[in-house]
Amino acid sequence: LPPAVLLKDMKLMDVKLGQLPSWLAMRDFTPGGILSGIRRGYDRYYNKYINVRKGGLGGISMVLAGYVVISYIWSYSHI
Repeated sequence: LPPAVLLKDMKLMDVKLGQLPSWLAMRDFTPGGILSGIRRGYDRYYNKYINVRKGGLGGISMVLAGYVVISYIWSYSHI
């Protein structure tokens, strides 16, 4: 049997739907907690797509695609 994981240490994808409210209550929604979450996401993205030994166009193309989508949304604010 795998060792039991505490609810606060579980990833969002591993949380059951009934556990979601209590899992959300354990999150840190202070400005520092939100900034650290953004930093962790950026570090994960950077290490997976940019900081690789044999790089490709995957990470750069994702950033450019995001820029295109954001520019489209800004240009057509009525959508």
